[in-house]
Amino acid sequence: MAGCESGLVGSFTQLSVNLSCPCDAVKTFPVHNMEKVVFLLSLLTACRGVSRPACTSRRCLAEMLIKKEFVSQPQYDNCTHVINVPYLVYETLSVDTKQLLLNVRLDATLVWRDPDLAWNTTVHPYDQVVLPVHKIWTPEFYVTNALVTNMKHDSRDLLVFSNGTVQHDVSVTAQVSCEVNLFNYPFAADECPVAIESWATGDCGTQLELGEMRSIDGSHGDWQTDSVELLKQGEGRNYIWVGLSIKPSNPFITLLLPSVLILLADVGSFALPLTGGERNCFKVTLVLSFTMFLNILSEQLPGDGHCSPIIRTHFCVCLVLLVLSMLVSMILTRVAHDGSLLMCCCFGGSASKATKKKKVDEENKPDINVVQLNDSEDNQTLRKVGKFLDGFDEKEVESEKRQKIAHMLDRIFFWIYFICTTGYFVGMLYVMARYKCVVNHFDFWL
Repeated sequence: MAGCESGLVGSFTQLSVNLSCPCDAVKTFPVHNMEKVVFLLSLLTACRGVSRPACTSRRCLAEMLIKKEFVSQPQYDNCTHVINVPYLVYETLSVDTKQLLLNVRLDATLVWRDPDLAWNTTVHPYDQVVLPVHKIWTPEFYVTNALVTNMKHDSRDLLVFSNGTVQHDVSVTAQVSCEVNLFNYPFAADECPVAIESWATGDCGTQLELGEMRSIDGSHGDWQTDSVELLKQGEGRNYIWVGLSIKPSNPFITLLLPSVLILLADVGSFALPLTGGERNCFKVTLVLSFTMFLNILSEQLPGDGHCSPIIRTHFCVCLVLLVLSMLVSMILTRVAHDGSLLMCCCFGGSASKATKKKKVDEENKPDINVVQLNDSEDNQTLRKVGKFLDGFDEKEVESEKRQKIAHMLDRIFFWIYFICTTGYFVGMLYVMARYKCVVNHFDFWL
């Protein structure tokens, strides 16, 4: 190429010498010399074009597209750009029953067209090129009913095809405000929507076209994902209908089973003797133990929403039953001791007063049948011992009568307590397992 240029330069030098002649010589300048000048100029241009070829590598193509600086959304006549999501992966990260939050993760493949990024494959013979994410426009989508949505790019680069099609992978994490039906806790099961939308205002923006979807990792902690279904409500309202259920084994062992065992121990405490104080001490210990149990597990109980967990009412009823059993046991112990009920009513009190009055009358009544002028001290002693033994026998009879009444009342209360406790547990378990509380999950769209 250098020889070509040097030869052309020499020819132009010779022609310039010939063209430096006076004006009279120009009139006689041959026509074929003029044609030679035109030919030499065209040949010089061709040589220079061949010596400096254009850059057609893949990286040069990427730099050419980057220099266009197309960082705005592709604009059309209808001002709406369609974003295809051919592949979507859903994952439940955790379920916060205290705050009623569903933490989810979405991995999506986004595909859209940007005609300004297309190129001629005859000049650049490549069908794909890699561009940095921050150098061109990329769409965004978010979860409508989420408190926090965070979208991240899976890579700093994306793939652009020769026809202007762009493909990119993103990952979205969100905290969805989902009021899960916790009325049946720990047998709770409900559905929760995860609404997916893209940015749009008026007639402008983007529109999502969702394709295939699948779910991974269906079990997290006490909750498990039973079903995941992609549905659509109205125009442009796409949402993932997530079916959730709690695994009742752990909550049943840590919450329900201790309350059942404590009440079972309280029912068994009726086998202890009514007198002596052993039963009362045991019942007081059960009440204190259950109170400490509630204080420890208060932070683990689910939050209070539209459908308040019935297990809170269950613990309240259990505590009332324990306290009621303790109070009745104390009252019956007093009845067995002195026959009084709440220090105002006495069982067998009138009979005791009549016996005492009779004894006083007998002591004050003069003995007119037998007059003993000289009564020995031994006879007086025997008479006093006899009266003492008679009084002791009367106290024993009264005590046995009071204890008999107390044991009869205790037996009646035991069967009432046993029937009520058993019926309560059967009814509570039935309500926990069968009753359904209705929750409006789409109030965020209203």
